[in-house]
Amino acid sequence: MEFIGRKQELEMLNQRYKSPNAEFIFIYGRRRIGKTELINQFIKDKRSISHTCTVIPDRDQLDSLSKVILSHHHPASKYLSTFDSWDNALSALGDFECDEKIVVVIDEFPYATQANNSIPSILQKIWDQKLQHKNIMLILCGSTMSYIENTLLGYKNPLYGRATGFIKLEELSFSDASKFFPEYSFQDKVCSYAILGGIPYYLKQFSPKLSIEDNIKQNILSKDSLLYFEVEFMLRQELREITVYNAIIEAIALGNTKLNEIYNKTQIEKTKLSAYIHNLMELKIIWREFSADTNYKDKCNIARGLYRISDRFFSFWYKYVFPNQTLLESGNIDLVYTEIVKKSLTSFVSFAFEDICKEYLLEKNKKHELPILITDIGRWWNKTNEIDIFSISSDRKTIILGECKYTNKPLGYDVVRNLKELSKIYFDKYEVIFFFFSKNGFEINHQDFNDSFITIKEIEELLC
Repeated sequence: MEFIGRKQELEMLNQRYKSPNAEFIFIYGRRRIGKTELINQFIKDKRSISHTCTVIPDRDQLDSLSKVILSHHHPASKYLSTFDSWDNALSALGDFECDEKIVVVIDEFPYATQANNSIPSILQKIWDQKLQHKNIMLILCGSTMSYIENTLLGYKNPLYGRATGFIKLEELSFSDASKFFPEYSFQDKVCSYAILGGIPYYLKQFSPKLSIEDNIKQNILSKDSLLYFEVEFMLRQELREITVYNAIIEAIALGNTKLNEIYNKTQIEKTKLSAYIHNLMELKIIWREFSADTNYKDKCNIARGLYRISDRFFSFWYKYVFPNQTLLESGNIDLVYTEIVKKSLTSFVSFAFEDICKEYLLEKNKKHELPILITDIGRWWNKTNEIDIFSISSDRKTIILGECKYTNKPLGYDVVRNLKELSKIYFDKYEVIFFFFSKNGFEINHQDFNDSFITIKEIEELLC
């Protein structure tokens, strides 16, 4: 399969590669996000050295890196089989003789530093004294996001201020994720994205030659599939007390999104619950959503906001796989799909459809094709009402309100009237622009309204 997406990241890396200066780049992001694939795509036509750190003793790590360096025709390879210290190994990276810039990649760098916490200090010294004066591009890569952000890039860390660039790799957009399934209908692309999100590794597990139903059965619900065990594998890599975290994530997946609701569902002591939730947020497994008009003070209150599962596949797994593992382990895949998954799949997909509609507006915004310039986009709600899309103009005078309907019925007058009534009650001081998105068209005459009615065909034409 061809490499998909990451155009902006590749452009940044190539610009830094062409610069006349030494470059020191950090690339990080959650597991399965495609960091290594991005790097491999970048270095495929360049002279490079790559080493992947693993969880091994420090001396073994040094020997492994030494073999990689010396195997690339390093001058010291004539008389050395390994370096005797990290100082000498890292210093040796500046001894290659070449006209073109050499790219040095150390993947999963945190594994090395966690086994030997002096490595950042050693690298800082070598960079300051030698490497920054060489024709080199050093790329450090890692998956432990909180460790990289809070420790390696922290103010007190020796490497602080040395990096010349950062790439925090996020999930692929729907636009890029849909390219994994070029032959799918738009609705099947939406469904695939709702289930797998924008994680390249997950997207590759679905076969574009199979239907959505067959992919779900064969590549998620089957206990022989990679995705069946993926969530447990990921959690065990990062966390202890897996049963506790399972209870929390499942509670959120089943619709318990407020802190008190999670507590009532799990019965975990509130002080401990807050700590567990913090850990899940650090790993980007869950996030806290606020209404678009929430002030900063309220955002600091842990009891405010709604807790959501940020990983779409985790959300699907905890909703449909985790509660039904007994049935699935017994081979009742068709039963689980027909009686549980199929009956609520459209409702599950509708949440992803809202985000796709927001992506549509952001793409329009990027092309300067909206009536206003928007700076942020989200949802709005209070105790009795909610609005799918809320965005405010850069001058804070105009807002966009939107409704997204992913149902088998056309969007009707009642939806339009309700949104306009809410705008009069809560947003009368703004000029309001309305957008209505519908999976199955509209049962109203567009000419009766000076608003935007967007079909899935229009979304497809812009994003796919």
